[in-house]
Amino acid sequence: KETSKVVGEACKAHGFFLVINHGVNASLIEDAHRYMDLFFDLPLPEKQRAQRKAGESCGYASSFTGRFSSKLPWKETLSFQFSSENKSSNMVKDYFENTMGKEYTRLGKVYQEYCNAMSRLSLQIMELLGMSLGVNQTHFKELFEENDSIMRLNYYPRCQKPDLTLGTGPHCDPTSLTILHQDSVGGLEVFIDNEWRSIAPNQNAFIINIGDTFMALSNGRYKSCLHRAVVNNISHRKSLAFFLCPKKDKV
Repeated sequence: KETSKVVGEACKAHGFFLVINHGVNASLIEDAHRYMDLFFDLPLPEKQRAQRKAGESCGYASSFTGRFSSKLPWKETLSFQFSSENKSSNMVKDYFENTMGKEYTRLGKVYQEYCNAMSRLSLQIMELLGMSLGVNQTHFKELFEENDSIMRLNYYPRCQKPDLTLGTGPHCDPTSLTILHQDSVGGLEVFIDNEWRSIAPNQNAFIINIGDTFMALSNGRYKSCLHRAVVNNISHRKSLAFFLCPKKDKV
C-alpha cells in the first residue's frame, strides 16, 4: 500500500521512479549487458545481417553522421519484438537464429529470458499502478498479460564532440511502460520543473517510466515525461530498454 502511494506520487509529478528488490537475477542482467558488448563489437557487415528495413521498428540501426549538426543522434540500436503468449515463447531466440544465424542461439536465449523477466516485472508494476489509481489491483495487469512488447539494446559510443550531439534527443515514449537498466556510465536526463536532471546509474535498480499509452489509460493523471540521453568523450555507454505494449487487439 505504501509503495503504491509513493509510486502514484512520482507518476503524477513526472512519471519516473526506480525499482529495487525486483527479483530479477543479477547474473541475467550481467549476461544481457555482456552480450550487448559482444553484438555491438561485431564487424559492421555482421551487424547488418539484422539491418532494420525502411518502415519497420525492429532490427539494427545506427545513427552516426560525419557532420555535427542539429543535435543528430549518436548511437547504435538493436530492437526486436517480444510476445508473452505461450505460442510465442521462443520468439526472441528464433529472431536471433533466423536473422543472425545458429551461432547466435546463446545470445537469443539470454534475451528471451531477459524479456520474460521484464514481462513478469511489468505485470507486478501494473498491479501497483492499479492500486495507486484506485482501481482493481488486476485492472491493468489483465490488459498486459498477453503483451506484444519491444526490447531495445542501446549503444552510445564515445563521441569526440559530445556537446554538439545527443545520444537520443528529447522525447516521450509512445508505449505504455518502459523498464530501463543503465550500465555504470550516466547519461539519462529527465526534464522536470523546467530543467534537465540526471538519473544517476544504479546497478541494483531498474528505471521505470510512464509512456503516452499509459498516460491515456490513466486519463492523463499520470505523466509521460520528456527525457533524453547524452553522450561523453571518455567512455561508451549502454542500456537495456523494455517497452511494454498491450496486445494489438486490446481496446
